[in-house]
Amino acid sequence: MHEILELLPHRYPFLLIDRILEADPERFKVLKNVSFNEPFFPGHFPGHPVMPGVLIVEAMAQASVASLATRPDFDAGSLAYLAGVDDARFLKPVVPGDTLILEGTLRYRRGLGKSGVSAWVEGEEVARAKLTFVVRSR
Repeated sequence: MHEILELLPHRYPFLLIDRILEADPERFKVLKNVSFNEPFFPGHFPGHPVMPGVLIVEAMAQASVASLATRPDFDAGSLAYLAGVDDARFLKPVVPGDTLILEGTLRYRRGLGKSGVSAWVEGEEVARAKLTFVVRSR
């Protein structure tokens, strides 16, 4: 967890990834434990808690940027801003107790990052999206 806190500016309650399982300059695998104690579950939806799709995309973005921040050509004093979400698909609900595995590919050049990310629960794809990031100095 400390590694993630060094790589990302996000903090509770908006830090949505728990562990980097694998990260190299072009691929990553990140884990998110989905707990019933998440602050969004009481309101989405009462009696039938489902992780909001927009937060699954945010978790994908955080996984991508955490991986991006491990690259030697990424300036540690920079921030990556989500600039685009394309082809997002939500295939199955994510609920409390699920372990979300975020796997993706990453390309980065001259301040522009692109990732293709899939989210998996128990070996079944539950969501996917293509993300674009713009990297700027703080």
